[in-house]
Amino acid sequence: MCHLIGADEARLANDGTVAGPVFETFVATEIARQITWQDNAPRQYHYRDRDGREVDIVLERRDGTVVGIEVKSAASASPSDFRGLRHLRERLGDRFKAGVLVYTGSNTVPFGDRLAAVPLTGLWT
Repeated sequence: MCHLIGADEARLANDGTVAGPVFETFVATEIARQITWQDNAPRQYHYRDRDGREVDIVLERRDGTVVGIEVKSAASASPSDFRGLRHLRERLGDRFKAGVLVYTGSNTVPFGDRLAAVPLTGLWT
């Protein structure tokens, strides 16, 4: 991403076109690092369909079960943030175990069947 070159602290704090991708990359990298600790580490993917629905991180276990993770650099979450995760849940049925929106808020908030917004700190707790 060329627009990230030369990004400083002020630009990261004030320019959403920089902060969002940096936050998403950080979360994806941290998850990739943590899954290497597991004996049966899941595979990590990105999902996007022809209609533009996407899920930032998809973790698939060897048994075929899936956890979807969306990343949003915002302090609040809304039902529309779960569009891709809801689609994946409907498409996979029982194989879909959970959908998580990692965000900068401070509380874990349920958003329906197997969906929740989880603060960034949830990666370590």
